[in-house]
Amino acid sequence: MKIKVCGITREADLQALVAAGADYAGFIFYEKSPRFVGGKLAADVVKSVGAGIQKVGVFVNAESNTVQQAIKNYGLDAVQLHGDEGVTFCQNIRLQVPVIKAFRVGDGSTFLHDAAPFLPVVDYFLFDTAHKGAYGGTGEQFNWEVLQQFTLDKPFFLSGGIGEADVKTLAKFRHPQLFAVDVNSKFETAPGEKDMVRVAKFIQAIKTQNI
Repeated sequence: MKIKVCGITREADLQALVAAGADYAGFIFYEKSPRFVGGKLAADVVKSVGAGIQKVGVFVNAESNTVQQAIKNYGLDAVQLHGDEGVTFCQNIRLQVPVIKAFRVGDGSTFLHDAAPFLPVVDYFLFDTAHKGAYGGTGEQFNWEVLQQFTLDKPFFLSGGIGEADVKTLAKFRHPQLFAVDVNSKFETAPGEKDMVRVAKFIQAIKTQNI
């Protein structure tokens, strides 16, 4: 299983993430997020990171030209759309880079119905915890078993409040389309600042168990 660590805002954390063997590094371009990368991590620093890790820009209801400019400036390898972006928007961005489309899962969630129209226009889905008034980064976890209802032919990232304590649970969780785990706030000492020793141990545990 692949590992994505999101909310990176410091160069030292980014370099440590590469050294730890993470597959994806996530950079949040949503200005209302406390993990907003703007003004914290220079575009040239991100762009210069080698091919060993995929750089993912996370956007929430951004303008198309804003996303496209960030792809160019930061050398993004993929884009994660975490807001209310429509099918046409995803299709247009996908002309440049692979697209991950996020859907929120919770009680009464319609994520299966919501995701279906996006099958032809995105490369991956991402399932995060539904929380009123928030687009993500809440540190809360949803009941993964509801994903057994997901039978669409699209690989997905599993997100929402995942930390070290979940390694054994991840090892037991089985789904044919589970592609990657996405971690963020459970490894922070402050918003956007990761405890990279803990992150490295988590990555090692996941890789060692060959989840």
